Amino acid sequence: MRPDSLQDFLDATREAFTTHVSDPRAVASLARIFAALEAPGALSGAPGARLPACAHLTKAANPSKFSDPILRRFVEAFLRLEPDLQWRTRSGDVSTAGPDFANGHANAIIAGPGGAERRSDAWLGVSLVAPGVRYPDHTHPPEETYLVLSNGQFRQGTDDWFEPGIGGTLYNVPGIVHAMRAGSEPLFAFWALWAEPHQTKAGP
Repeated sequence: MRPDSLQDFLDATREAFTTHVSDPRAVASLARIFAALEAPGALSGAPGARLPACAHLTKAANPSKFSDPILRRFVEAFLRLEPDLQWRTRSGDVSTAGPDFANGHANAIIAGPGGAERRSDAWLGVSLVAPGVRYPDHTHPPEETYLVLSNGQFRQGTDDWFEPGIGGTLYNVPGIVHAMRAGSEPLFAFWALWAEPHQTKAGP
């Protein structure tokens, strides 16, 4: 059985993503993800842990800033679950990251390997990037859909930087190089990945 806080968050996540996503590729990916999440995975049981960048959550995840009631409910459900999450920094190549990256970002996996609910098929997580910080170029095999809850810019492949805006979404095809960067305020975004059985490396 899932804790109420986790189930409420998953329900709110499904509503928020499916309401705001229109790209047919992302819609199909999300259908697979949420179908898999119907079956609970093993719970981590590990205590929550924050990082310095989490100080920006107060501003980034303030429910009052979201006029869309679906997004507001989503953020409120996240805040109830957040104390149980283990925030971590990115490992691997960070050569394209901006200054202050080490202490200027935090990621938490909610469902997925090492997450609050441990599973290998559907991954749900959240990224928080401090103002002025650039997240490094990175890539992974699973396809990925972002739901963005702040201002901030993203880049896919060699295309120009673009800003989805609050409630905006983007879809990353498998293996594409992508990155994000915060402007004058924290960048706050959720991501959902569908990992085929042979795909073991994923995440922001």
